Amino acid sequence: MDLTQNTDSTIIIEGQTKEGRKFRPSDWAERMSGALSTFGKDHRIHYSSMLKPLSVNGIKCVAINMSMKEIHPELFNHLMDFAEMNKLNVVNATDTARDSNAA
Repeated sequence: MDLTQNTDSTIIIEGQTKEGRKFRPSDWAERMSGALSTFGKDHRIHYSSMLKPLSVNGIKCVAINMSMKEIHPELFNHLMDFAEMNKLNVVNATDTARDSNAA
């Protein structure tokens, strides 16, 4: 699992609802992470270390570095509202790393 550098200051929005259903559309994590992404000279998308898509145990997720709360507060609030409105699980990255290593 590739998380941002400091998992203590990173939260994960999981692409799974609190009821256990897979969230759709399947590219939701990439769409959300695109808010801070850039295109490089290589014509490829480069995700910010503050907001990037990842997969944890086969579930699409978004990793959010908590520094975003200070640097981009409106975007941070939008992401948290999105997670709440869609009943998505929000967990600490440290817990996610521990759970994925327990298998």
